[in-house]
Amino acid sequence: MAEALVMGLLRQGVVQAESMCVSGPRRERVEELQQKYGVVPFTDNAQAARMADVVVLTIKPQRLEKVLSGIRGSIQPTSLVLSIVAGVPIEKISNTLGHNIVVRSMPNTPARIGEGITVWTAAPQVTQEQVEMARQILSSLGGEIYVEEENYLDMATALSGTGPAYVFLFMEAMVDAGVHLGFPRRIAERLVAQTVRGSVDYYEKRDDLVHLARLRNEVTSPGGTSAAALYYLEKAGFRTAISRAIWAAYERSLELGKGGKTHPPEESAARDNSS
Repeated sequence: MAEALVMGLLRQGVVQAESMCVSGPRRERVEELQQKYGVVPFTDNAQAARMADVVVLTIKPQRLEKVLSGIRGSIQPTSLVLSIVAGVPIEKISNTLGHNIVVRSMPNTPARIGEGITVWTAAPQVTQEQVEMARQILSSLGGEIYVEEENYLDMATALSGTGPAYVFLFMEAMVDAGVHLGFPRRIAERLVAQTVRGSVDYYEKRDDLVHLARLRNEVTSPGGTSAAALYYLEKAGFRTAISRAIWAAYERSLELGKGGKTHPPEESAARDNSS
């Protein structure tokens, strides 16, 4: 996601490459980014933070404590800290850093091609100018939605942040079914990809902004093939499986924010069944 952000900022002309610092523990990685994009490489996070007007945290939640402790005291008092770390609340970032000018955001994988969607919010200490700066940065990844309440970020992590994984699994299942029917895999993949792409475009380009259920009904003739397929999906608990998967992702997001570990899915299911 860090590289996606670099690409997006350069693509949109938000910042020049020579004004962008990238920092990480692996010298070969930051030097690779320097060669590809012309950015300034660092392996010392504190040194990079001291030079920045905006510090973007693009790390795994499990490494956050160590990284924040390493740059505490190095961030300029008026600099903006922008986090894309899943599940970690603004309060925890502010307390660990000793710095309260923080924006928290949740982008998703399509950001890598400028087609992502990011939900974000800002601490009260963030100025209006910095809010607009954050909006410009996040817009380089695709669409963005600002929310007033931070609890929406954990919901977004489960719905849109993790969402591409659900879509890819669904597409994979459709492709495998196509191969089972007798299609060559390359043809099944093309059929599925264009079906998903076209369905989304059709939904978004409708002038009447209809409910998704109405669009589903438009392609479901009584006693037809769609009706037969949808009957089986409903009988198999398709909606319930999706809903429970998203709820599990939401709970995991909350656990990551607390720095805790989760139980394996089998254990969680066992607890649900016993309660």
